[in-house]
Amino acid sequence: MGIRLPAVLHAKHILGRSLPIVPKGYLAVYVGEKEKKRFLVPISYLNQPSFQDLLRKAEEEFGFHHPMGGLTIPCTEDTFLDLTSQFDRL
Repeated sequence: MGIRLPAVLHAKHILGRSLPIVPKGYLAVYVGEKEKKRFLVPISYLNQPSFQDLLRKAEEEFGFHHPMGGLTIPCTEDTFLDLTSQFDRL
């Protein structure tokens, strides 16, 4: 029996310090209100209606200019983790 990794991972836990690399099948997002943390999420999350709502909110708040150089989601880290943890149960 193997160890199951959570679907949403802090990028540095997977990649060490080489943050610019995103593994195939994942999307890098920055989450947080003040201090942004980088997460890697499976691209399958793009099919989730609640994740799409987050993306719409990100577009409304940031437009297509993302200050972190990647997709920025304007919510707390706890909210993001709570939401994405529900995807693992589906």
